Amino acid sequence: MLVLLPPSEGKAPSGRGAPLKLESLSLPALAPARQAVLDELVDLCVADEEKARGVLGLSEGLRGEVAKNTELRTAGARPAGEIYTGVLYDALDLATLDAPAKRRAARSLLVFSGLWGAVGITDRIPSYRCSMGVKLPGIGALGAHWRTPMASALPEAAGDGLVLDLRSSAYTAAWKPKGEVADRTATVRVLHSQLVDGVEKRSVVSHFNKATKGRIVRSLLATGTQPKNPAELVEALRDLGHVVEEQAPAKAGKAWALDVVVREIH
Repeated sequence: MLVLLPPSEGKAPSGRGAPLKLESLSLPALAPARQAVLDELVDLCVADEEKARGVLGLSEGLRGEVAKNTELRTAGARPAGEIYTGVLYDALDLATLDAPAKRRAARSLLVFSGLWGAVGITDRIPSYRCSMGVKLPGIGALGAHWRTPMASALPEAAGDGLVLDLRSSAYTAAWKPKGEVADRTATVRVLHSQLVDGVEKRSVVSHFNKATKGRIVRSLLATGTQPKNPAELVEALRDLGHVVEEQAPAKAGKAWALDVVVREIH
């Protein structure tokens, strides 16, 4: 099983250990594309703070994020699972998984990134700021930049197993599963169900959407559940207590769409 996660806007500080080694990251085929983004991002942030802030879409209060990017080559690196924070990662709580579950996480989790393309949660990276929606002056839109190298790297990473796609929409621009990979891909949407004047109303609540996705991944890792395809995933999630409504694709080459319906937000 390969699980695709979005990154988080907020990130923990860089570590104090050895700096980034691009060649050590997962998906080595992405190395040239990573180097190109890293070089342009660092050069931009070193040369013109105001221009960099505009390109990165940062408010005045986030000016310090530009300075962070100037040190990407020298800052200490930490495992990506420690760098990414926020609601989904709080719910996933990788640090408290037992050893077998951590090994499963290392094998199966990929975090998408505007800077790195995608990294494994044990890959050591520095803290940074660069979303997939950024358009660098030289490279252009990062979603388009990653599309070609991802087209070969991701199907190889997926192998012949299930792909559980939990990315937010901005990150799907970098890679969309096609063909037989799409046939065994499932996307998940979390819906909050509540009664309003006796009528059920459903809505997407961003915070709870992220938290539920984190809990879903945690429960799969903790129990060692290994569904091989979307149909088995539906049954596994129901066994774990989730209310799941599936929509199988009408034709081959399309991903399954799963709605996880929740009634209590916590």
